[in-house]
Amino acid sequence: MEALAAKSDHIEIREAVRAICERFDDDYWSHADRTHAFPHEFADAIAQGGWLGIAMPPEYGGAGLGVTEAAIMMQTIGNSAGCFAACSTVHINIFGLHAIVKHGSDAQKRAWLPPVIAGDMRACFGVTEPDAGLDTSKISTRAVRKGDRYVVHGQKLWTSTAQQADKIVLLARTTPLEQCAKPTDGLSLFFADLDRSKVSVTEIPKMGRHAVDSNQTFIDGLEIPVEHRIGEEGQGFRYILDSLNPERILNAAEAIGMGRRALAKAAHYAGERVVFGRPIGKNQSIQHPLAECWSELYAAELMTLHAAELYDAGQPCGVQANAAKYLAADAGFKACDRAIRTHGGMGYASEYHVERYFREMVATQLAPVSREMILCFIAERALGLPKSY
Repeated sequence: MEALAAKSDHIEIREAVRAICERFDDDYWSHADRTHAFPHEFADAIAQGGWLGIAMPPEYGGAGLGVTEAAIMMQTIGNSAGCFAACSTVHINIFGLHAIVKHGSDAQKRAWLPPVIAGDMRACFGVTEPDAGLDTSKISTRAVRKGDRYVVHGQKLWTSTAQQADKIVLLARTTPLEQCAKPTDGLSLFFADLDRSKVSVTEIPKMGRHAVDSNQTFIDGLEIPVEHRIGEEGQGFRYILDSLNPERILNAAEAIGMGRRALAKAAHYAGERVVFGRPIGKNQSIQHPLAECWSELYAAELMTLHAAELYDAGQPCGVQANAAKYLAADAGFKACDRAIRTHGGMGYASEYHVERYFREMVATQLAPVSREMILCFIAERALGLPKSY
């Protein structure tokens, strides 16, 4: 990220990832968005560059780097023409399999991590459900053990890349809620084959990020071998918590990159567009909002870096990671909105691409956790106020 420019290894990461991203320009991503075509070429290029394993252990083919380096990578991808679609193409490989790294058996790591890192296996993430939303403890997808297998019935919502995936990181209830001491007990985590004879995947039409599918997933009798359960039965909720802070940090980095992409487009247009005999960028009514966006994105970046450094040092970082995501999503949204306004009527036209950036940025304020829930969390954990949810 830009604030780390003094560190040569971070510069190298940024330049190497940027070189890949620059092979896929605005026209490539606009076509993918317009045709709803998954960006296989981009995904393959990132995999061939070895970047899918940036935070994975070296013994399984990864680079063994930290969340800080992963954030630099994702900020750079977000800053490219692909924006959120490009980030979503590779995002789950960076954070979604962390539960396997931390809690999986040696056999599971040997079997699963190398093909994911190489790009030969694609996973999706099955946690959110229609009737549970952000209250993960209330999910109803049920996995019933029968001998050496679990049989799963239920449904998931907003399962990104499920149209393309071979595997699903699946959270399901293995002990009925009424038999649990706490609502978060009795949930188990699996890395399962996405068997299309037992799993129906239906794409959700949505506002933006059309190149990367979001889906409603119906599971009817999916059988999962016991050895494909990650860690202990009933501990799945605790395992996915290990992924939440890195996910928040990477989301923040992506939003910062996207916001900077939009801001750069706006500044370039403002410098060239002449109205009433002068560039519009000479007017303070244009300059000041753009300067505000620059400042807010930089402040969000510093919080993101701080959260990443805490995580990599093994320190508590929940408040900082959530604050980073909150600040970055708001700053990125404001930058995209301002980019459209700077372009005037042409900002509404696909030709200048900023409308696509805006449509994709909207999602960052909603998922994977809303800004309102983040504020509730910070109020409770940082300010000591009563829990409100």
